[in-house]
Amino acid sequence: MINRAVVRDGKPHPPRSIAELEILPGVAEAIQSLKARGFLLVVVSNQPDVARGTQLRETVESMNRHLGSALGIEHFRVCYHDDGDNCHCRKPKPGLVTDAAKLLGIDLSGSVLVGDRWRDISAGKAAGCGTIWIDRGYRERRPEDFDFRAESLLEASRWILARDAHIKQETT
Repeated sequence: MINRAVVRDGKPHPPRSIAELEILPGVAEAIQSLKARGFLLVVVSNQPDVARGTQLRETVESMNRHLGSALGIEHFRVCYHDDGDNCHCRKPKPGLVTDAAKLLGIDLSGSVLVGDRWRDISAGKAAGCGTIWIDRGYRERRPEDFDFRAESLLEASRWILARDAHIKQETT
């Protein structure tokens, strides 16, 4: 959704290194427009390959620093667990989202979680956020309930900005 996934057998996988990390077209514009309107952007990400021993935590953190620097994203919350760990932070559980909200003073009822997998959408719903599903055509379970379907982060950002403008008009 921010960076191009490596798709194998129809399923997305994270890049293995900064050399493989490719920011998708329109992402910088989307992020800049949201930040210009005062939105706080937080990336919440499952990274189970660390628990599985196929990725180093330092590599994930390095890629996040690179994305943060390139795009102006200041807040990253990452779950390094696998499903079997049964932690509170691994999406579809809402722990990453609710922890970020507590730490940063975010009102989740006015927030939107944008994601490209069913786990993202389920976590957002469980946390009380609006949700936007970016449909990448992955061959995996699709989310069951979301507020808007988009094909890119740029399209999602335009929907968020239009929704925000409409809400502001209604309250004035």
